Amino acid sequence: MNKAMKIIVVAALVLAVAAIVRLKQQSKETDAGANAPIRATVATPAGVPRLVDLGSVTCIPCKMMAPILEELKKEYAGRLSVEFYDVVQKPAVAKQYNMKLMPTQIFFDASGKELFRHEGFFAKDEILAKWKELGVDLSGAKAAAPAFEQLTAAKPDERPKENVCYMCDGDINPKTLVTVQTDKGPVRLCSLHCYFILDSCLTEDKTGFEKKVTVTDWAAGQPVPLSEAVYLYGEDETTGRPWIRAFAGRDTALAERTAKGGNVLALAALQEKEFSHRCGFCERACYPQDAAEVVVEGGVHTWGCCSHCALGVAARTGKNIEVREKDRLTKQAIVVKTLDGKVAALEPATTVAWFGQRKKPDGTWASAGCFHQGFFTNADNLKKWVEQNPYETGRLISISQALADKMKLSPDQIQKACKIGECAPK
Repeated sequence: MNKAMKIIVVAALVLAVAAIVRLKQQSKETDAGANAPIRATVATPAGVPRLVDLGSVTCIPCKMMAPILEELKKEYAGRLSVEFYDVVQKPAVAKQYNMKLMPTQIFFDASGKELFRHEGFFAKDEILAKWKELGVDLSGAKAAAPAFEQLTAAKPDERPKENVCYMCDGDINPKTLVTVQTDKGPVRLCSLHCYFILDSCLTEDKTGFEKKVTVTDWAAGQPVPLSEAVYLYGEDETTGRPWIRAFAGRDTALAERTAKGGNVLALAALQEKEFSHRCGFCERACYPQDAAEVVVEGGVHTWGCCSHCALGVAARTGKNIEVREKDRLTKQAIVVKTLDGKVAALEPATTVAWFGQRKKPDGTWASAGCFHQGFFTNADNLKKWVEQNPYETGRLISISQALADKMKLSPDQIQKACKIGECAPK
């Protein structure tokens, strides 16, 4: 081979090696690009704190984080950078942030210094509380709904005490009055249903208790011993909610059935119907038409005699739940889903709770009871409902706070919840 040919061969080899090296370099650059962090689709303002969420679009807790991240992006736009990285699609990001569990949320200050990280689902209220705890001021963001409370009734309750139901505080219709005799005087109830609610949560020995109870003959308006009356049981045509009328004699009950429909029942049969549905938290008797439906993880269905007791099922069972409730004003559907004792999803997102409270003689505040609690799709509906119920006292709280109040109860407190012990009829 002559000298010129050797030079050509060497040059060709050099070019080939250079091409191979370049191809490998391009391949590395391509791989690096494929695994590079996904940047926000909008420009990130300089000098703002960052919340980085590492997860995937397939894991359940990550899916529950998605609407929370979107809300934070919108509400705190320009003051907080919210970034989501799918580490399944981009595994290099997990390595970059030293992630160990999905999802992981990392809090950075405006200079880029990591302040805190959390693994697992993280509720919106808790995220905002953590920023506040870390000393990061997000107050310039979209203002939250103003707090609302009514700690003094808008209208003094001047109703005679004997006309107010001991259980629900409703007006007593003389035709449906139920009276329980106690050592300290008669306890008056507006209906047989309120009586059965009371009966279902008594802690005293109930042997012979029925002998203390009288109902009112619907036709004659006279008291009749509970165990001697005949009962007409029917359901509202529109709502399906039961109604009950008591009679001193069977013939009168049959005549009323001819006029109004329903079924004539003995006391034992009526009790079986009334106790067929119980609150999954406090075990009170309830009607499904009045209660919140609760689906417990694993498919078990139960009820909450009020919206707050419905949330309490999560505390009593220690499981994730789904609460299906209605706005107390508009009857619009509300759905709350929990995960590990925290609110994971809320529909509508604007839903709030009314925490009915009463001031005790010592000046402290306590729950006003299950009949004075409720969920509302927004604060405006809650305020309108309070205006329509001028005797109400209490305050607006978030659904997260309502759930947290139940989750912090001890097993002993849960066991005693809503039971009538020290406050037995008197």
